Amino acid sequence: MIRLVWSWSGVGADLRMGLENLRQHKLRSFLTMLGMIFGVAAVVSMLSIGAGAQQHVMAFIEELGVRNLIVEAREATDWPSWQKVRKTSPGLTLQDHRAITAALEDLELSTARKRFTPSKMLPKPERDMPLLFGVAPSYQTIAGLRIIAGRFFGEDEALAAAPVCVLGQAAKETLFGVGDAIGQYVKVNEQWFRVVGVTGGRVTMDSGGAAGGAAPQDANNLIYAPLDAVILRMEESQSRIKDDIDGLYLRLKGNADSVRAADVVRRVLEVSHKGEKDYSVVVPAQLLAEQKRTQRIFEYVMVALASISLLVGGIGIMNIMLASILERTREIGIRRAIGARQSDIVRQFLVEAVLISLVGGAIGVIFGVGLSRLIALLAGWSTIVTVASVLLAFAVSVTVGLVFGLFPAMKAARLDPVEAIRYE
Repeated sequence: MIRLVWSWSGVGADLRMGLENLRQHKLRSFLTMLGMIFGVAAVVSMLSIGAGAQQHVMAFIEELGVRNLIVEAREATDWPSWQKVRKTSPGLTLQDHRAITAALEDLELSTARKRFTPSKMLPKPERDMPLLFGVAPSYQTIAGLRIIAGRFFGEDEALAAAPVCVLGQAAKETLFGVGDAIGQYVKVNEQWFRVVGVTGGRVTMDSGGAAGGAAPQDANNLIYAPLDAVILRMEESQSRIKDDIDGLYLRLKGNADSVRAADVVRRVLEVSHKGEKDYSVVVPAQLLAEQKRTQRIFEYVMVALASISLLVGGIGIMNIMLASILERTREIGIRRAIGARQSDIVRQFLVEAVLISLVGGAIGVIFGVGLSRLIALLAGWSTIVTVASVLLAFAVSVTVGLVFGLFPAMKAARLDPVEAIRYE
């Protein structure tokens, strides 16, 4: 059994010898490090992509509100499908809203939503046509809207179906550019709405990323108006296959169980819709918990995949260290003959192996950070390089150097000094 005896002076001498050996064989050392470089870079870049995606999705789910419940109508896209469903279910209606608010004991705020897609608008939008949302004033609190100019419409305006509106940030920019929008008018189809406020920017998902069935849309390219104003002033131009309303937003009290409340909502809708699944219930609190679980699994899988490169790098280190021992057999024999212990030989080759993985890991971290920045620039993805990912990748690279350098070091220490000196 070889006992490892460490001393700072011995480690310092071995470190100098290791650096000299790397300097003398620059190309071979670099090629050996490549596995570590790519492995560490893969770990850092993959975890940075995962962290960026997680932050974006988490922010979106949190903006939905962890105390909120969202009911979305699944609208038919053609007349035959709508007619078939409506033989059983009346669709999402204001009556559903009243029934749900009566059934939920822990309800704090609620609003129905009527979504309207304009066919024309003045001023003419420079980009995509904004959507019109008919909601109650409570929507501002439920959705966590931040007003950066003007105000949100009030209860009196909602009851009077007043033709007023609040613009999302992107809607304001596409309609009025950098100019002041407060007090201006927007013509939606044939109806004029006076702008009373502008909201701040919100996190939005792409068309493929709507959470839990929520309608995909740009959360900033919206126009908010009183619900009755949209229903009464815009309804006549709607298609026949549109329902009474197409969404419900429910805000629960702080101590409420959102999962239990969602079950109550589903039971109410199950009765009124006669078992027809023409709606979906989104529970942001559940989405948040599920996203965190999914993210942990994603990180484990990414690290496992990236670790394959580190494993290959470790095998490369072991291979080159075995070749180095063969080349330096006579040197090992001379050291043993003049008094070097087996532990000194083990330490010498372990330091060299760790040095290779250490330098390769450092280069890999730099390469991984640069790669994540390049991915963010070219693909437009959000990437976040965390200290944890850098430390994890670096620690794994050093551990790989220790593990895969131990066998060659032990083999070198067990060489017979006499035979090693005579080796040519």
